[in-house]
Amino acid sequence: MKRIQSQGVHHITLTGADRQGSIDFWEGLLAMPLVFEQPNLDNPGENHLYFDPGDGRLITVFTSEDRVADPRPKRPAPGDVHHLAFAVSRATFAEAVARLEARGIAHSGPRDRGFMDSIYFRDPMGLLVELACYRFEPPQGMRHAEVLREAHRIRLARGAGAIADADIADAIEALSRRGTEAG
Repeated sequence: MKRIQSQGVHHITLTGADRQGSIDFWEGLLAMPLVFEQPNLDNPGENHLYFDPGDGRLITVFTSEDRVADPRPKRPAPGDVHHLAFAVSRATFAEAVARLEARGIAHSGPRDRGFMDSIYFRDPMGLLVELACYRFEPPQGMRHAEVLREAHRIRLARGAGAIADADIADAIEALSRRGTEAG
């Protein structure tokens, strides 16, 4: 049976509160330029904002002046979105705590995730947002997912519960060697 091949995320659409509060969060805090806006074509009572998260794809937000921001944490039900994670540079990650605190935004503080670091906070509607920063760069011409796939194979072979720095280093070495041998 033939499959439908995905080529990446096209866009993610969220339900926001009011227009200006959404712009203040997505463009004002997260520096995602507002690309354009138009009415929600399925619900003319809502506005549809389109933001560029930095890779040319889109995060879109349905807004309504009738909705009020409520940043209290929501308990996701099965099938709900748990959180959105955005890639940031090491330099941006190092400044994130101070910049969130300057705006009075509560956050988790930096969290060690082994192969990456994370900081969590809430959007105006209570959706959990993560800033994620890899601790490694993949070999030239490869993607982070390729390194992680190889590191996962290595960590399973050694019987470990999670990927460690040594697994990443060994994966990068193995992938680089294969790339050199293939060239």
